[in-house]
Amino acid sequence: MRRWIKVAVTAAAVLGLSGWIAAPYVQDWWLVRTACDGTLPEDAVRQLAENGSHFTDARSVTYRELGEYGCTLSFEGDELRGELVLRMEAYTERDQQDREFMSTFPEEGFISQAPVPRGLPGFIDQFGAVQFLLPCPDLGKDDAGRRRKLLVRTQFGKDALWGHPAAYETAVALVNGVSDRLGCGAEPITAPGGDAGLTEPGKGPKPVPLGEAGEGGCGWATRADLPLPDRWRVTDGINDAAPTGRCQLLYEDGTGSDDNGRLVLAAWYGDWSDRLVADEDGIPRPLTATARCDGEAANFALGGRGEVPGLSRAGHRDLLEAFARDQAGRRDCSGLRVNG
Repeated sequence: MRRWIKVAVTAAAVLGLSGWIAAPYVQDWWLVRTACDGTLPEDAVRQLAENGSHFTDARSVTYRELGEYGCTLSFEGDELRGELVLRMEAYTERDQQDREFMSTFPEEGFISQAPVPRGLPGFIDQFGAVQFLLPCPDLGKDDAGRRRKLLVRTQFGKDALWGHPAAYETAVALVNGVSDRLGCGAEPITAPGGDAGLTEPGKGPKPVPLGEAGEGGCGWATRADLPLPDRWRVTDGINDAAPTGRCQLLYEDGTGSDDNGRLVLAAWYGDWSDRLVADEDGIPRPLTATARCDGEAANFALGGRGEVPGLSRAGHRDLLEAFARDQAGRRDCSGLRVNG
């Protein structure tokens, strides 16, 4: 009898230990399947958690009448707090979208950004979050007669492996899922595949010599008659499906100085960007341009620092016009006007 009692106690202990060991993995399975209302790709999300850390918390909230949705997923961190895997916020109302763009592009808008792979309707902001803007055919038009859109911003935590291709797969799945949840009806988008990972904050495409820029979105610069063309390098940040993009032109004088001339030509698409090219009285700033694209404003501007030998103020204006005309042509815009 004693022997059977001992066996029973041992078996119970083994089962209890097995349950204790299995519990974190069961929680992982449940959180990944249910986080963000079940829209996350399980394998991709598991790859984002560093060193096999266990997931600890998932939250989501929907305000469909306000056109808002948000969700988060966290995994094990230090003893005091968990670490963020991802945070997603989505909006279909114009006021909320304008607020987000105001935060992303303060003042005159020449803030760090990076492109996502061509064809995806988004960009990477200065914080490393990927933002997508898509039309919502099922939501019709707003009170101003503009097509309603969906803005989705996905931020990955600093300890999540968001440079991994799984980050794009996850972000795209979130966009497609929230489009359905908020009744947007956007055409589903597809992850780029391959080894593409999100760009780190403050980093973007690598600059190339001017002569090698002809095949990209900044190819117009090769035809812009820049002085001393062999000394220019171009960083291509153009994606024709995105709500913003830019070309950066760097003049190198051969001395390695940090004072080399740097010109940034930026484009922003949507009425939200009007404030970036005008002062408080609505007067257009110099070296800006405007057009109409897809029923809304498109705005372009040139900024920069340093001196470039042989490039006059009129030369700056010519560069802006060449950039704006190229952009307007790519998107079938009309009414292009260059200011200053």
